Amino acid sequence: MKKIKEEDLILYLYKECSPSLKAAIDQALEMHNLEVEEKLAMLQRSIRQLNKLKLKSPSRLSVKTILKYAKSKH
Repeated sequence: MKKIKEEDLILYLYKECSPSLKAAIDQALEMHNLEVEEKLAMLQRSIRQLNKLKLKSPSRLSVKTILKYAKSKH
């Protein structure tokens, strides 16, 4: 079995991985692969923490400046 990387687990968590990768991760979890279980748990905690963050919108001045810059490049 190939080594499962964090990037693979992120795709798995967001249900964006290939069927073969999903099967490999499911198999690793069924076999109680401690490394995969720990990485998956850490990523799940990280996602929960990120989802709790309150994001601020950029200031109007920032948006105006970015749009002005983008317009000048065309």
